[in-house]
Amino acid sequence: MGSKRYEVIMAGLGGKGVLLAGELLARAALPLYRYVSWFPSYTAAMRGGPCECTVIMSEEEIASPIVSQVDTVVVMEPSQLKSFAGRLKPGGLLILESTGLEEKVEREDVRVLKVAGTTAADRLGNPQAANLVLLGAYVEATKAVPLELVEREVERRVRGSEKVLATNRAALQEGTKLAASPVG
Repeated sequence: MGSKRYEVIMAGLGGKGVLLAGELLARAALPLYRYVSWFPSYTAAMRGGPCECTVIMSEEEIASPIVSQVDTVVVMEPSQLKSFAGRLKPGGLLILESTGLEEKVEREDVRVLKVAGTTAADRLGNPQAANLVLLGAYVEATKAVPLELVEREVERRVRGSEKVLATNRAALQEGTKLAASPVG
């Protein structure tokens, strides 16, 4: 893999699965990368407050889990766009929840992938799975880890409920489809 390194910030609101999505990604990356860091951050210790996590996957040692700008930012809550758009390196990828998005992305030096994660999760019958739709979009857009490894982590976390597991898998797969053929 050489000196491959992926850095992503996942941002949104507490209680919406932002930190879970980051943790699933980090755990899925463990068999592939020599070094993996998952660094959660809460601005308020309550549901609904802004939260984020940074995941770094690297073949080289990670000097610090704190980075000011990253290659990819996944904004899971449109209201957080302004707060996190500046954390993206020029030429980076912004994956943005488009359901309820009212703002325009001001940056022209980044690629933007709009994903209607909430709409897709609603269609699948589990509105809480929007985070997994966006995680699936990240996996497809970056190829940082194979989807199968993320699905294995979801299986490990969701034991006992085949229905929940099937919905979560479907959400991840829907995210990959949406990223593979983006609209607008």
